[in-house]
Amino acid sequence: MINWLLIFIPITFGLEFFVHPSDTVIFISAALAIIPIAANMGQATESLASKTGPTIGGLLNATFGNATELIIAFFALQAGKTEVVKASITGSMIGNMLLVLGLALFLGGLKYQRQFFNKEMAGSLASLLLIVMIAFLVPALFDFTERSEGIAASQVALSDSRFSLAASIVLIGLYVANMIFSLVTHKDLISTSDDAHEEGGWSMKRSFITLIVCTLTVAWLSEVLVGALEGFSSGLGLSEVFAGLIIIPIIGNAAEHSASVFAVKNKLDLSIQITLGATIQIALLVAPILVIASYLIGKPMDLVIHRPLELMALVGATLITASVSRDGESNWLEGAMLLGIYVLLALAFYYLPVAT
Repeated sequence: MINWLLIFIPITFGLEFFVHPSDTVIFISAALAIIPIAANMGQATESLASKTGPTIGGLLNATFGNATELIIAFFALQAGKTEVVKASITGSMIGNMLLVLGLALFLGGLKYQRQFFNKEMAGSLASLLLIVMIAFLVPALFDFTERSEGIAASQVALSDSRFSLAASIVLIGLYVANMIFSLVTHKDLISTSDDAHEEGGWSMKRSFITLIVCTLTVAWLSEVLVGALEGFSSGLGLSEVFAGLIIIPIIGNAAEHSASVFAVKNKLDLSIQITLGATIQIALLVAPILVIASYLIGKPMDLVIHRPLELMALVGATLITASVSRDGESNWLEGAMLLGIYVLLALAFYYLPVAT
């Protein structure tokens, strides 16, 4: 059990308010404190999934897991770190598709020669992944078109913000439509044989209370992480963009890493729901909410990805994940391929020079 790492919650509290060590120490302590919280969120989700089925169980895991992402990003947004926020959004989606799903498929594949999952459910999620790709390609191409036509930089920034705000409303509408499709009109289409309710595990009351308490605790730890981000990055010689793309998503996606546990238990439908559902939720709900929130706090943020490598990484991750998840079965090699691509991208972002 890793619950002994819960000791880092009071340790982080003491470091933050009394000891005041370097930002690197505070950042690492807060990150370690999040690990057991994520594990408990995974246990709570598994208990709920055993009673509600993988569709709702995966949705709950993605929602509470992305609550962490949303909270971290909001505090970063308040601190004026707009580029870090956008990088964390992209990094979270890439991390879910390549790192989290790749690890789940790899570990599950080591135990089972072949694993199967609901092809219709995965196909529906894969189609939404392509919409996610388009949702981030359009703002980037919109910005490129403006600049190529010689429009003033100030006007470009204003147009990008206005377009992103309008696009956010459309994306939220698509997310709501997906929820209606999955939970109301076509729930039988994407249900599985594992949807039958099972006994055992935590009670629903305990599971919900655990999820709420964990989310609130992570909210505070997220504020600590963001506050120590700049010092942590400079102390290790990392750019804040790399931290936003790689480090913060790994921590913020901690709850989604429970997908590996479910894959080892041969509950791959739940793993798929968690990883792809979380990716879709980030793109169609979390990112638009952050855009709207940025206007409310007076620090407008757009959805434009300016770095070609970052945009290519998102497009590539989306295409390969959609391809892997469409056939209804997996093996350890598919997981290894996803992990390999993630490491390759992480190295590229690590070595990418940052303009000063």
